[in-house]
Amino acid sequence: MCNLYSMTKNVDAIRRLFGALNSHVGNLPSMPGIFPDYPAPIVRNGVQAREIVMARWGMPSSQRALMDATKKRAEKLQAKGKTVEFKELLRLEPDGGTTNIRNVNSAHWKRWLGPEHRCLVPFTSFSEYDTIDGKKVPVWFALDEARPLIAFAGRWTNWTSVRKAKEGEITADVFGFLTCEPNAEVKRVHPKAMPVILATAEEYEVWLRAPWDEAKSLQRPLPDGALRIVAIGEKEDPALAA
Repeated sequence: MCNLYSMTKNVDAIRRLFGALNSHVGNLPSMPGIFPDYPAPIVRNGVQAREIVMARWGMPSSQRALMDATKKRAEKLQAKGKTVEFKELLRLEPDGGTTNIRNVNSAHWKRWLGPEHRCLVPFTSFSEYDTIDGKKVPVWFALDEARPLIAFAGRWTNWTSVRKAKEGEITADVFGFLTCEPNAEVKRVHPKAMPVILATAEEYEVWLRAPWDEAKSLQRPLPDGALRIVAIGEKEDPALAA
């Protein structure tokens, strides 16, 4: 599961590569370490043109996951002798979101299959954790040492929920990205999955515009040999922003 990536290019680079005419992110800083629930840039279809916006990483979790979490919290409160209003507890259950999406056929994800909910998630490198000398350490992957700009195949929506208990209920744009079987490089570190990566202008166009029957073919790993390990052990990609 990819829960850490970097995006170190500027807005102009994103605009040029992905054909985004409008930007709503201002002077975008270098982001060498993006974690779940962090805000990050995405490229999506706007009303008039493709646009760059900021969204929080983590799509809404399933109702079942929230129900299970709420039941556990209710049991703990009841064990302390407190009265529980379950419906209200469920409404306010914190949901940091689902960062990686694999089973696109589940009822929970089907509502966001259309182009209006697809996005490109710009990145320069991503990390999977490996166990080295008994410790979990990040292993960073990129196309090559220069960390060229590329994109995950993402989904986004506007959602009202409690992301963090201290924030309370908020409405925000949120996103996640698809995963698939890993290619050879990623499999050596993380054998279960890797992010779905789009590498060409044609793939960007298909993902943002095509019907789902065509776009779903992009849920596949990059070819073996397409990625390089560019750093190990850092919680931020040590490469300098370009």
